[in-house]
Amino acid sequence: MRLFVAIAALILFSQNVFALEVQKVTDGVYALVGENAQRSAKNLANNATFGVVVTDDGVVLVDPGGSWKGAAAIEKAIAGITDKPVKIVINSGGQDHRWLGNGYWKAKGAKIIASQAAVADHKDRGSLQMTGLDNFLGKELEGTEPVYADTVFETEHKFSFGGLSFETHHAGQAHTPGDSFIWLKDKNVMFTGDIVYVERILGVGSQSHSGQWIKVFQAMAAFKPAHIVPGHGHLTTLEKATAQTLDYLVNLRKKMAVHIENGGDMIGSVKVDQSAFSSLEQFEALARRNAQQVYAEMEFE
Repeated sequence: MRLFVAIAALILFSQNVFALEVQKVTDGVYALVGENAQRSAKNLANNATFGVVVTDDGVVLVDPGGSWKGAAAIEKAIAGITDKPVKIVINSGGQDHRWLGNGYWKAKGAKIIASQAAVADHKDRGSLQMTGLDNFLGKELEGTEPVYADTVFETEHKFSFGGLSFETHHAGQAHTPGDSFIWLKDKNVMFTGDIVYVERILGVGSQSHSGQWIKVFQAMAAFKPAHIVPGHGHLTTLEKATAQTLDYLVNLRKKMAVHIENGGDMIGSVKVDQSAFSSLEQFEALARRNAQQVYAEMEFE
């Protein structure tokens, strides 16, 4: 194993591409951490965190990258960890960086796994996502095409690979309709995809459901993982994930319930107090939008 990986080095795909930071989680398990900024030609839509599990039989990759070139950048980062090929790719949800790199890995013979709800979301929003990425990435989107999972499951999919047992659970809608968490019991590691955000504020969009998100987070937390590889941000603990994801959602919904009970409207919803979370990155960009979306969700609950 190369020494610079053991000390979480930065792997460079090219001078023009944002470096994915490699964090060692435990033996054979790594997080590839992208930036917290918006998608761009520089980050190739890899503005997220990805999981890597190295086994005797090859690599299991949690989330393929946001584009063909984004997937190639992930492969370069993995090459700094191991020379074993990626054999299985798990799509943890419906955002572009959770599935639009599938084509790259499929071309290399990897098998792709996703929840039924995630694949439905991919088909529903894929065209819109490709249009958005064309605006963000321009020519760097070249080669990217929607490719869907080979293995599709409804609520749970368990498999063994390379001497390790993997459990993929879809407990309901969170950031996207098909979000799943991946439990690697042998290593006490949880890969959460967009169920967990740390360091930056989460995004509640039209594809999200904040109330169900809370329940999905709680289902994940019930496993009591020692290590969490989040969907955004660095390797974290259950305590920090709770403070920056679950507590944010609970706070916003409680404050919004009071706002609605007092006759408040959507315009006024943006004034609901979220200041306890103002230190999180992207707060100014997303807090008001989150408030309006949660208002729309809760208005007729």
